[in-house]
Amino acid sequence: MKGLAGEIGRFGGVGVLAAVAHYGTLIALVELFHITPTTASLAGFVAGGIVSYILNRSYTFRSGRAHSEALPRFLAIAAVGFVLTGVLMAGLTEWLAVPYILAQISTTGVVLVWHYIANKFITFKA
Repeated sequence: MKGLAGEIGRFGGVGVLAAVAHYGTLIALVELFHITPTTASLAGFVAGGIVSYILNRSYTFRSGRAHSEALPRFLAIAAVGFVLTGVLMAGLTEWLAVPYILAQISTTGVVLVWHYIANKFITFKA
């Protein structure tokens, strides 16, 4: 696929792989190590972020921007996503007692929109 639809499709595919890293880390830390869902989600965010940067740069946006330019921008955008993840997960799991997987699904939806828009127009724009 070409154009915006293809780009969104590629972003979604990369998102699935990043989500596997994120959710796998989250579930393992909560279930095996009894880490709080918020802390585990933030660790998962980092794992998914590594996958996301590598694949979005090379595959989704096919960016030629140097790592020295793209990576700091990606990290700044990821920092906002990290804070959003922490606040949303704490609010949903600790204050509203939403099961952590449902809370993570909701959080992922919000952060996904932020990351697509910001990375498209700030991190990987030619």
